[in-house]
Amino acid sequence: MSTGRKHLLKVIILGDSAVGKTSLMNQYVNKRFSQQYKATIGADFLTKEVMIDEKLVTLQIWDTAGQERFQSLGVAFYRGADCCVMVYDITSVKTFESLASWKEEFLNQSNPKDSENFPFVVLGNKLDKEPDRKVPTAKSQQWCKANGDIPFYETSAKEAVNVEDAFQAIAKKALAQVKDEEDFKPNIDLKKKTDKKTGGKCC
Repeated sequence: MSTGRKHLLKVIILGDSAVGKTSLMNQYVNKRFSQQYKATIGADFLTKEVMIDEKLVTLQIWDTAGQERFQSLGVAFYRGADCCVMVYDITSVKTFESLASWKEEFLNQSNPKDSENFPFVVLGNKLDKEPDRKVPTAKSQQWCKANGDIPFYETSAKEAVNVEDAFQAIAKKALAQVKDEEDFKPNIDLKKKTDKKTGGKCC
């Protein structure tokens, strides 16, 4: 067992503007919540070290902008992701309905090796606003089941409800993805191909 070996896992957080992506990341990494909303420009990331199945894992959590004008930046940020977290606001039906297009866009832009089995996790955020709920839990569970049995959590970044559990599940999903791809080393393969070509055709 490689207890001492470090794993760097890249996690992307997607979702419409103002669903709480930045708040969730800050609550998980820094145990902080701010009432002030500030739109993310492009993308930002934080890292956190956690122990998963006796392995030291460094999570690199990328918080991406929800505004459409920044979505063209997606390719650069999505590439090399080990897990994708999609967030919606339980008080906004529109943000829930956007999940399908976020999922499709992520798969198109990141082009993972096995798009059928790529790990996603869905978070229904703002559980602290339960009286204003517009998206029933059962509806979200149904959608996640129909879209490949995606793990689903309802969270409150403000009150730190389920945030730790959700990210623990995310880290496990990402680690399992890395284990599945241990033998996939694109850089080495690309180099070998290039060397062969230049070696075969001389000047």
